[in-house]
Amino acid sequence: MKKIAIVGAGSMAEAFISGILENGLIDRQNVWVTNNSNEKRLADLRERYGIHSTYDLDTLFEGADIVMLAMKPKDAATAIDTIREHLTEHMLVVSVLAGVSMNTIEIVARKPLSIARSMPNTSAAVGKSATAIAVNERVSLVQLETTKRLFGTVGLARFVEEEQLDAVTGLSGSGPAYIYYLIEAMENSAAEIGLEKQVAKELIVQTLIGAAEMVKNSSKSPEQLRKEVTSPGGTTEAGVKILEAHGVQQAFISCIQAAAAQSKKMGDALCSQLKVGKSS
Repeated sequence: MKKIAIVGAGSMAEAFISGILENGLIDRQNVWVTNNSNEKRLADLRERYGIHSTYDLDTLFEGADIVMLAMKPKDAATAIDTIREHLTEHMLVVSVLAGVSMNTIEIVARKPLSIARSMPNTSAAVGKSATAIAVNERVSLVQLETTKRLFGTVGLARFVEEEQLDAVTGLSGSGPAYIYYLIEAMENSAAEIGLEKQVAKELIVQTLIGAAEMVKNSSKSPEQLRKEVTSPGGTTEAGVKILEAHGVQQAFISCIQAAAAQSKKMGDALCSQLKVGKSS
């Protein structure tokens, strides 16, 4: 990797900047970023990470072999149209634009491109994202390896078919919010049974980390692990019976299905808008 040009300077862009530098993937002198007009934000990133920023597109894209699209999806059409003359078939275009298909990016850019479309989650900010990536047929083996290394800087990365990205959005893209929701409930219950807030938080967080590590490192299924904790007539059984009575497992299944369906709906609508915008 020679140089990365990042278009968009929000929290996801910053997560990648941090990950790239911490892992020594690209020298900070070759990390460039721009945005629509927020110079203060660019100055903050320059000061914090020692990278470069510019609004001069010739400077931004000169020598870049990776271009990351990290603007808000609603701004994608305008942004891609603005930079399209600087995009070449030799570049790897990496998209973190939720709901924007690879075909739509090519339509707006008016040219074939090597594209890696991703669905990271907000845990990228701490290097723990669960990211799914789809690539088109123009991505070379070298670019595929580059993609693996790039997304590896912010967490776990797995390749999927593009049509699976809506399911991924419902599962892991929105997934952190489901876990935060669970933590909220556990914190509220802790307060009601008389535990001090900070102590409860530490116990809850460590319980979640420990359970996740058990699932990650054990050959046993989550169901098996649960049953091993659940002694007949014991405390865990009493709690699980309440969860089952309230249909909590089915609620989570329905939750993820609804989020995946909404992702597809929003993505289809957004792609239609972008395509219409470029044809009008």
